[in-house]
Amino acid sequence: MESAFQVDLRGVVDLLSRHLYSSPRVYVRELLQNAVDAIRARRLDDPAAPAEVRVTVADGIVRVHDSGIGLTEDEVHTLLATIGRSSKRDELGFARHEFLGQFGIGLLSGFLVADEIEVETRSARGGATVRWTGLADGRYRVEKAAAERPEPGTTVTLRARRDAAEWVTERKVAELARLYGSLLPAEVTVSGIRVTEPETPWSRSYASTAERRAALLAYGRELFGFTALDVVDLAVPEAGLTGVAFILPTAANPAVRSTHRVYLKRMLLTENTEGLLPPWAFFARCVVDASELRPTASREALYDDDLTEQTRDRLGEQLRAWLVRLAETDPDGLRAFLRLHHLGVKALALHDDDMLRLVDRWLDYETSDGPMTLAEFRRRHPRGRYSGTVDEFRQLSGVAGAQGVGLVNAGYVYDRDILERLPRIDPDARLDRLDPADLASHLGPADPLAELEARPFLLAAARALDPLGCDVALRDFDPASLPALYLTSRAAEHQAELRESRELSDGLWADVLGAVERAVAADRPLLVLNHRNPLVRRVSGLADTDLAASAVEALYGMALMHGHHPLRPADTAALNRSFLGLLDAAVLNQEGPR
Repeated sequence: MESAFQVDLRGVVDLLSRHLYSSPRVYVRELLQNAVDAIRARRLDDPAAPAEVRVTVADGIVRVHDSGIGLTEDEVHTLLATIGRSSKRDELGFARHEFLGQFGIGLLSGFLVADEIEVETRSARGGATVRWTGLADGRYRVEKAAAERPEPGTTVTLRARRDAAEWVTERKVAELARLYGSLLPAEVTVSGIRVTEPETPWSRSYASTAERRAALLAYGRELFGFTALDVVDLAVPEAGLTGVAFILPTAANPAVRSTHRVYLKRMLLTENTEGLLPPWAFFARCVVDASELRPTASREALYDDDLTEQTRDRLGEQLRAWLVRLAETDPDGLRAFLRLHHLGVKALALHDDDMLRLVDRWLDYETSDGPMTLAEFRRRHPRGRYSGTVDEFRQLSGVAGAQGVGLVNAGYVYDRDILERLPRIDPDARLDRLDPADLASHLGPADPLAELEARPFLLAAARALDPLGCDVALRDFDPASLPALYLTSRAAEHQAELRESRELSDGLWADVLGAVERAVAADRPLLVLNHRNPLVRRVSGLADTDLAASAVEALYGMALMHGHHPLRPADTAALNRSFLGLLDAAVLNQEGPR
């Protein structure tokens, strides 16, 4: 035995009218949408039919008049009184591709602000004027209107509830009509004032390219509140999409996805669509109109399907092509753009060779010779190196530059991956990572006589640093203002990590780590003392070996902090010991012998 579901019609009306939509304000959009669809339907039969929507507001009553196709009494029962009968809409021709919505469903949004909706309609295909009155509790009635409409079309009347008064003022209705319907292909007026434009701003004819650019910049400023660096035309025929992208004039946070203004068949869908562009294109905000993209049920967002993904890729390609053109036609403009939005271009360069060439040729990097492009750096330093962290670059760039070793800072996001991809566009464009320990070979040796005289000091220094796992050497290098340099190789860092893990572990795991540590070739960090520095020369001449040891431990701690190396407990103890030793020596020197 089969039975029909028992449906609480009042509950269905409440669900659709109050919970499908995010805000009561969408009722204006839905009313305009139904009106424009009705006009489109009439123009399919009569292309010369008028396209007018008049909205009047008075005393909490909103009326929307349209010159559309109208409805017969049978169609009123089918479309307005039976929720969900999509098959009937198809049979009657009211579910066509050209239409923004589906007749009847959007009308329920009126219950967001009113408990009663009245529709008076006269069909262009014949028949008397019909009045349909729907109530929020699910009841409705259909009757002949008291007076015949002089022309085909429909008038929808809403009598606002007291708690919805703010949504039915003349100012608010005009504001919402302009927001949602400013680009609609019909003449929409609110209290006699037109709120629509006959063409989209990007499709209008202008006297010159300069005039068009100025007009679009002004349009973007009105919408988004900024004057764009540039305006990029967008078009995706498969999605029926046209529009423009506005390039942000200030640096954007790549972690915050840009939002875009999307129209669907020239009705505003949403002001805050995310994901219209690829993630790397966070430097642009778009205004587009599409005819083929699918909206969600509430028509307040795009449905993320294959066509939306294809559209996203095509829009990304067009922004990429704009960057390439900018490099060819406006290098200064490209540099200004890169200063602000280099992260987006770097992200794209990770998988796009043309963007990699653009980064190589135009984007300035920090180097030991100052800011310059990677291409220029390679010309100056064919065997240049890069540092993997910002701290390492800051510690070593001055020393490396003074020794003629070119160094690039690759410590920022994407930089290391970009440098490693350079051989894809130029087989000779190879930059290896600098091993700090290798830099010691570029530092000049100290004068042999000076090193001989400093031998007692160096032996004392070696004894002081041996418990810390560090060797010591005396060199002569620039800059002379730097007294000491702490250099550690990748192998030494690895060994230190093993040692630290072993010390924090116990039992079997500590034994395993100890075996691995012993298997790795011994490679210790090196504290390089700069004999060109006056302080080092004075310290190296100290006769008091205890004082010399304290001085070396102090230089060791200073070099660690200068290079932003982590301090182990043993390093902290050495720093404290050196501070107290030097302080004691200074006080003793002031007091004299006791």
